Amino acid sequence: MSCINKNVLETKEKIFAIAKNTITEEAKAVQNLVNYLDNDFAEAVACIFKSEGRLVITGIGKSAIIANKIVATLNSTGTPAVFMHAADAIHGDLGMIRPHDIVLCISKSGTTPEIKILIPLIKRGGNTIIAMVSETKSYLAEQADLVLKATVTREACPNNLAPTSSTTAQLALGDALAVCLLDLRGFSQEDFAKYHPGGALGKKMYMKVSDLCTKVNPPKVLPDASVNDTILEISQKMLGATAVITSEGQLQGIVTDGDLRRMLERTPDFSKLKAIDIMTKNPKTIADSDLAVKAFNLMEDNKITQLVVTKTGKYVGIIHMHDILREGIV
Repeated sequence: MSCINKNVLETKEKIFAIAKNTITEEAKAVQNLVNYLDNDFAEAVACIFKSEGRLVITGIGKSAIIANKIVATLNSTGTPAVFMHAADAIHGDLGMIRPHDIVLCISKSGTTPEIKILIPLIKRGGNTIIAMVSETKSYLAEQADLVLKATVTREACPNNLAPTSSTTAQLALGDALAVCLLDLRGFSQEDFAKYHPGGALGKKMYMKVSDLCTKVNPPKVLPDASVNDTILEISQKMLGATAVITSEGQLQGIVTDGDLRRMLERTPDFSKLKAIDIMTKNPKTIADSDLAVKAFNLMEDNKITQLVVTKTGKYVGIIHMHDILREGIV
């Protein structure tokens, strides 16, 4: 049900105009950050990369929320980071900073009271201070060892007050920092999977074919098996297919539901046919050590729903697309 009076079209137009302007202003703020990347940014990346400690990120208000997100991104991509609220820091949380830690302080103005109290205390401990600020002539920028310029000319807020463009810029600059560090660490898909074991994303990165395929008594028939026996094997194992293998265990082909339908279209009398007569030779295979998502992509590309699974070249089972979908991997 619409909450807008259909006769008041200008209301919609105004909403659209404000939304478009907000997105445009924030996009400009982010795009403009490329002009502020300098030696301090490169030095900050190198300093964090070589550090024997963690990156402690602090801020207050909306900047604190952005700090939390940057911490999460860094931790998930291999850079140890912790969040310290600037207000809580001066009431005891300052103790979380260790001798080798680097402190990244995020603030638009760089002049908030909590920041002014906090910075001298951090400097007393000898920790490197990196500032992420919009105002580069501020107290924080002048006291910091390195300055990351998250400069914005104005907020997307019509009153130029609510943190909008400035927090978006901080977020983007934090992502740039994280991705640079990720690259320096040679952070791989396998590393990413190690830190993201939960949910569909984690499963996509670590779940292997061997975790899903039917390996205990997998469907299989000999090449000279009758069509009746082949149908029974497919039906009993409920995978929509059976492998055709020799008595020595060599894979000869696969018989699928589709092969059976095509057989009936060609030959109404199949009493004399054998599995080898109706099978698909050289079926698509996948190693049991491959990722399940690779199996899904292979099935999608070839418009099939099953794959023969092998281990060191030997048949070990069948993986069905439904197995992958049931796990929520895709």
